[in-house]
Amino acid sequence: MKGIVFILGLVFTLQSAAQVLNADAFIKLVRNNHPLAKQALIGIRKAEADLLSAKGGFDPLIAMDASRKTFDGKNYYFYTNPEVKIPTWIGADIKAGIENNGGDLLARETTPGQTSYLGIEMPVAKGLLLDKRRATLQQARIYRDMSEQEQLNALNNLLFDAYQIYWQWAGSYQLYNIYSKFVKIAQDRFRLVKIAFENGDRATIDTIEALTQLQQFQLVQNEALLQLTNTTLELSNYLWDEQDSVYLLPPRVTPDTLQFMQYAQLPAENEILQQALTINPSIRSYDFKLNALEVDRRLKQQNLLPSINLKANLLNSGYNVFKGWNGALFQNNYVWGVDVKFPLFLREGRGDYKKSVLKIKETNYELSLKRREVENKVRTYLNETIQLQQQLLIAQSAYKNFQSLLNAEYFRFQNGESSLFLVNTRENKVIETAEKMISLRIKYLKSRYAIDWASGLLR
Repeated sequence: MKGIVFILGLVFTLQSAAQVLNADAFIKLVRNNHPLAKQALIGIRKAEADLLSAKGGFDPLIAMDASRKTFDGKNYYFYTNPEVKIPTWIGADIKAGIENNGGDLLARETTPGQTSYLGIEMPVAKGLLLDKRRATLQQARIYRDMSEQEQLNALNNLLFDAYQIYWQWAGSYQLYNIYSKFVKIAQDRFRLVKIAFENGDRATIDTIEALTQLQQFQLVQNEALLQLTNTTLELSNYLWDEQDSVYLLPPRVTPDTLQFMQYAQLPAENEILQQALTINPSIRSYDFKLNALEVDRRLKQQNLLPSINLKANLLNSGYNVFKGWNGALFQNNYVWGVDVKFPLFLREGRGDYKKSVLKIKETNYELSLKRREVENKVRTYLNETIQLQQQLLIAQSAYKNFQSLLNAEYFRFQNGESSLFLVNTRENKVIETAEKMISLRIKYLKSRYAIDWASGLLR
């Protein structure tokens, strides 16, 4: 039902605007409803889910160790030891727990009865500045930001393709209108020549000449209609409603011919290059990738250090670890330990660290190539757009001149000073120039939006 409402709303909007679908309205529909645009948003949500998962490494943990052994009527032991562990950003784990132990054969290092403790486990070498869970969280945040750039890059490519097909559609519509105009002129001329022939004022060859010109125009008009129909179908590939259903553009909807004939303002070369090298999402993605690789390098560097973990607990009788806190507590009621591990050759750690450094170097090379590629693309499309604009001005001037020659030749023909063959020749030249002008304008508009696409500005 919502899809029908969307389609009806779109049709009413087009009808209220004289059934004209301009480029901005078309791009807005593509940006909001096209599956590729929505798919790009899913990438951001997946990155946010990965970030949430990475934050789970710092979730407090509740653990419970309980066991009991009774055999042949004898109570060997029982343990009831719940514990809470709180990870911290500095790499230390704060833990607190209570113990209730007893039995006839209790382990000698185990304190019988009810006790409580508050302690800390902390690395002092490997893992002090950065460990796996902190690195994972940092990288997850970086990848979330990078996913936003990937979404912008996907949207940039999608909108560029949409602009390309829109201007092709607008050009096909313009070309069809020109052929239709000359078909109407040729029909009127054939009718007048036929009447003149019937009245004995024109020769038979003139009617054949007029009919041949009409048939030629009808043929190219039919070809233009086929091209317009096909480009309309291609344009409909980019139209979707909010319910992910396709929408076929009605034949009565036309492109914005005024916008098609306008000249877009060209950006300054230095300004657009600066934007391309700082805003372009394909380049910014490399920056985030390098940041993630730097986190990995620092983690691998930590793995070159020995693993030294300190553990210390303050103990107290009963379930209140804070009861009777004084100097005697810190002198007598505690347990501590140290865990040391250090590979003698460090081959795994050295290999991983070298590989992380090489990855950064490799990515920097890729970034340099990407920046150069973007810079050259922007310059190429900018130069191409400038040249096409100059060619368009020449073609428009030539079209006006050929149109003036056609009008003069037709005036001479009406006065009996010229032939229908010369009129048709002039007319064919006008159409040929019009075709060239529309072709140049399509290329010009595509090239103009290619500047923004290469700069990563289509959003």
